[in-house]
Amino acid sequence: MTDLPPISPLPQLGAVYDGWFNFPVRVYPHHTDYAGVVWHGSYINWMESARVECLRSVGISFEDLVAAGVNLPVVNLSIRYHLPAKMGDDVIVMTKLQNPEKLRLNWAYQIRTENDLCVTALVTLVAVDMEKNKILRTLPSSLVGAIARLVGNDITPN
Repeated sequence: MTDLPPISPLPQLGAVYDGWFNFPVRVYPHHTDYAGVVWHGSYINWMESARVECLRSVGISFEDLVAAGVNLPVVNLSIRYHLPAKMGDDVIVMTKLQNPEKLRLNWAYQIRTENDLCVTALVTLVAVDMEKNKILRTLPSSLVGAIARLVGNDITPN
C-alpha cells in the first residue's frame, strides 16, 4: 500500500483575514469533470455559499430575507479562471463586500489553494421586492446594518 500525504486542515468557517471572509471547501469528485479538474460552475456555487455564510455571520439569513419578501439576485458576474483546482484539493473561497452602494452590493472573490490563485471574480446583487418583482429603492434596514458591520462604514449613494 502506498503512503498517502497528510491532509492539511481547512481553516475555520468564517475566519476573517484582512477583511476577507473565508469559506473552506474540500474538492470532491462531484465538483470536477472527468479529468478531476474543478468544473467551472462549481466555483460559482462556492461563491454563493461563501456570500450566504458571510451575510449569516453578521446576522442576515436568506430565509429571513425571503420571509420579508426580499430577494438578492445576481445582476452581474465577472469571473477569471487563473489555475484549476483539482479533486482532493482544499480551497478557500474568500469574499469581501466592496464599495456597497444604495442599490447595488458588489462582492469580490478570490478562490485559492494553499499555493495558487485559482479564480478571481466580481458579483453584483440588487435587492428586489419579490411580490412586485421590482428593484427596491432602499435596502431593508437590517441589511444596511449588516453591511455596515461588514465594511465598517456607511453605504455610498448611487
